[in-house]
Amino acid sequence: MSVKSITRFLIISSAALFCNTANSQILNELGSVHGNFQIDAAYYQKDTIIDADPGSELFRYNAFGNINYSKGGFSAGVRFESYNPPLLGYLPGYKGSGVPYRFARYQHKDIDITVGNFYEQFGSGITLRAYENRGLLYDNALDGMRVIFTPKNGITIKGLVGKQRTYFSLSPGVVRGIDAEVNIMDVFDSILGKSKTKVIIGGSFVSKYQEDQNPTLVLPQNVATGAGRITIIRGGFNFNAEYANKANDPSYQNKYSYQQGHAVIASASYGTDGFSAMLSGKMLDNMSFRSDRDAQNTIAMINYQPDFSKFHTYSLMAYYPYATQPNGEVGGTGEIQYKVKKGTWLGGKYGMDITLNASAYFATDTVGIAPINDTLRNFKYSTNYSNLGEEYYHDFNIEITKKLNKKLKLTVMYANQFLNQSIVQFNTPDKEEHPDIKSHIGVLDVTWRYKTGSAIRFEAQGFFADYDYKEHAIDANGNKNITSNTGSWVSGLIEWTPTSHWSITLADQYNYENPIESKKIHYYFGMLGYTNGPTRVSVSYGRQRQGIFCAGGVCRFVPSSSGLNISISSSF
Repeated sequence: MSVKSITRFLIISSAALFCNTANSQILNELGSVHGNFQIDAAYYQKDTIIDADPGSELFRYNAFGNINYSKGGFSAGVRFESYNPPLLGYLPGYKGSGVPYRFARYQHKDIDITVGNFYEQFGSGITLRAYENRGLLYDNALDGMRVIFTPKNGITIKGLVGKQRTYFSLSPGVVRGIDAEVNIMDVFDSILGKSKTKVIIGGSFVSKYQEDQNPTLVLPQNVATGAGRITIIRGGFNFNAEYANKANDPSYQNKYSYQQGHAVIASASYGTDGFSAMLSGKMLDNMSFRSDRDAQNTIAMINYQPDFSKFHTYSLMAYYPYATQPNGEVGGTGEIQYKVKKGTWLGGKYGMDITLNASAYFATDTVGIAPINDTLRNFKYSTNYSNLGEEYYHDFNIEITKKLNKKLKLTVMYANQFLNQSIVQFNTPDKEEHPDIKSHIGVLDVTWRYKTGSAIRFEAQGFFADYDYKEHAIDANGNKNITSNTGSWVSGLIEWTPTSHWSITLADQYNYENPIESKKIHYYFGMLGYTNGPTRVSVSYGRQRQGIFCAGGVCRFVPSSSGLNISISSSF
């Protein structure tokens, strides 16, 4: 290379470096913009075989877009949402378009202030949890003001006030709350030194105000709940517990009872190389807490009552999930995970993962007290915490995952499940129409990675039960008969990923053992997906089986449907 060429190269490189540096400085001075978008649309068709009737509005969609700006300690953002109308299975009150979420936030040293909409959680959420779950179309964001103060390392104090989102408007009640958390080892490190044990204590107080407009009852306009919590961490050991008490809060959820509420939530876990164990439990008694006492479904919920049962990803395992019972439940979950070492007789060349999980939930043992003077103003009940009520749910399952060779991985899973669906799903004692579900479920999942970035996955499931649901039928004499339909199902799936960008899925669920020939239905499904960086596009066609979808104990009903679905998401 000549001297002239070297000189030209140095001049061009210096200019390019100067431009990049200048652009970086400009961007730093202007701040940054980021966000994400998602559209889920469906064109439904009437399918008499599965009793799917979408009505007159065949095209439906859920869409949203977030645009956020940040510079230094300042950030702001908006979210636009549109449902015209929402997809089947989501609450119809979301119909419309608007900007239900907008905020401005400033953080500097020990202060953090947010005005507008925000999400927040105190402790486990048993007193307050404002959050969003797109799968449920659940959003109880607060609209108001929040201040977070950190006067010293290890001490955090939060205060907030606002109203909760209800579709595209706000709930009638005002929520006020304060929370404090202290990491004792950080605060007193000069005295205690560097300890391997962390002890964190906290407490919260949340109240709501809602005007009493009931013509027959005298309802409390201010309702408060308070909680205390502790967390202990040392090495692989973690323990946390929280107790909450709520003042009497008559509402639609608890049939306008004046009983106080109580909750105890605790969990402990331990993990080391190749082994982990977890045990969690809870007791809830009249802990429904809403900023609208007359609200139903998932509207205006101030607090969160967690469900510790295993979240299943396989369709037949998840067909009968558990929904938290806020009026009263006792139960818990335990899990052990063990990794069998490589080179052992059982582990073989690649080792093996074994997970044992068990969950069980029961009603609290309550005895009702008759209303005084033929009114509900003093309606209360007593709870015998030493006894368990009827069983609500259990799920005992085992999962084994083993890599057979460099290209082949196998997963085998079995579960024994029970669901008291008359209470958990339908809130009625009528077990004739909504019988208990007792099932055995098996899964076989095989993945073959035949080359880098390419794989084929085969999945087979079986759901074996005495019966699934009841069908009303009218005989020749005009009498209504109830016929039991067996609930045994099989399911198969093939998923092909030819490249890292493309995927093709074919699946089918079949109610093969139904005694009614017309109800032996195939729920077929096909999907083509494309992924490139932050962008994901999928097109699918098929049938959706009626059921319940849950996430963390919060559930929504999913009706049967048939048609074409398109989903597009991206971020920047």
